[in-house]
Amino acid sequence: MARHPYAPDVLPEMLPIFPLAGVLLLPRGSLPLNIFEERYLTMTQDALKTDHRMIGMIQPTGAEDAETIAASGRSGPELFQIGCAGKMIQFAETRDNRYMITLVGISRFRIAEEFPMTRGYRRVRPDWTPFEADLEEEYKRGTFDRERLMAALRTYFKAQNIDPNWKAIGEMGDRMLVTSLGMGCPFNPSEKQALLEAADLPSRAEVLTTLLEMSAAPEAPEGTRH
Repeated sequence: MARHPYAPDVLPEMLPIFPLAGVLLLPRGSLPLNIFEERYLTMTQDALKTDHRMIGMIQPTGAEDAETIAASGRSGPELFQIGCAGKMIQFAETRDNRYMITLVGISRFRIAEEFPMTRGYRRVRPDWTPFEADLEEEYKRGTFDRERLMAALRTYFKAQNIDPNWKAIGEMGDRMLVTSLGMGCPFNPSEKQALLEAADLPSRAEVLTTLLEMSAAPEAPEGTRH
């Protein structure tokens, strides 16, 4: 099978990470980012100096307050154990010293170890082995119920008063459809994590369809809730 077109020949053994709640990067997905914090400006500069130009996007669990984090001795909040590494394919510096970058998702990873913080940002040793299929062109495509997904999407967009370009959506391939919707819909962090951790494309499509159906379902009247 053909490999991911942006994947480096060798995946890095150390990966800078960008913990960001509610932001999802999936393999083959495209994520624009506006970098303005000093530590992440430094991280971006350092990543650009490497051959792979990769950054790991990962979510904090949100289970700790500031006092607990300070007492833990860690360099930041507790993180979910699975993230997705992206390669910088576009980079621009603004007049007010921000960076506008675009990441393309390469592969998911599991945190094997966290290194001491350097230059203000966190770094991990990623375990890539559970997600080798992310690098393959076909990525376990399988089959899923696209008609059910589209029906759920129509109901969801109607509930959200969104009028999308249905022609463009209909022309998307299965992978692009599931990836774009998964990254773009405003699900909560735990729901986004469920999409990220889905084993393959059919599994992710099932999670996505269920989330769309749940999000568009009318709330039960107050007196009927149990």
